[in-house]
Amino acid sequence: MSDPDEVTTTSPTVQHLPRFFVKQHFTVLVNRYTIIEALDDGSEGRLLAFAQQKRLAMREKVTFYEDEERTRPLFGFRARQVIDAAAAYDVTGADGSAIGSFQKDFAASLIRSSFHLRAPGLEAYGQERSVLVAVLRRVAELPLPVHFTFGDTVTGSPVLTSERQLSLRDRYTVEVPDKRVDFRLAASVAVGVDALLGR
Repeated sequence: MSDPDEVTTTSPTVQHLPRFFVKQHFTVLVNRYTIIEALDDGSEGRLLAFAQQKRLAMREKVTFYEDEERTRPLFGFRARQVIDAAAAYDVTGADGSAIGSFQKDFAASLIRSSFHLRAPGLEAYGQERSVLVAVLRRVAELPLPVHFTFGDTVTGSPVLTSERQLSLRDRYTVEVPDKRVDFRLAASVAVGVDALLGR
């Protein structure tokens, strides 16, 4: 999955990827997501991971695999509680090692979706950038561009941004300027935010 020229390591356990794409593929029973390399010219590169989410699951769990045949798990996230509007989600490696977590801020999300992000040595908070888009999204099923920015709660500096393109099928560009944010955590947050937007 990793390439020494593209994925930098800030510690023995942190894999950092500064930019990638997330594409959603809609089906009747599940949401499928592909995590794709972002090349320097803005085009799509190789598949980095594949995941699918069952709709209406009692306890949210998403596993990311090496390929679409789901032959080898790479990482994943799981809700700590059964159906909770403010549930926390733990992100772990294939071996079960802790990578980080994210949690929906239920009260703030009544107006615009908001999330806490936590990783070793880092706490960040993210919201939909546009209040207008957040309100329109709640009253009409429109393919609106939804953008999130997560900032360090201490310094305010951006640690992760996720931008959904204006299209019928969800496609996100994810930027991760902070090297403390593991690629696996960033991918989990990008997919988790999309999966939880309607809740």
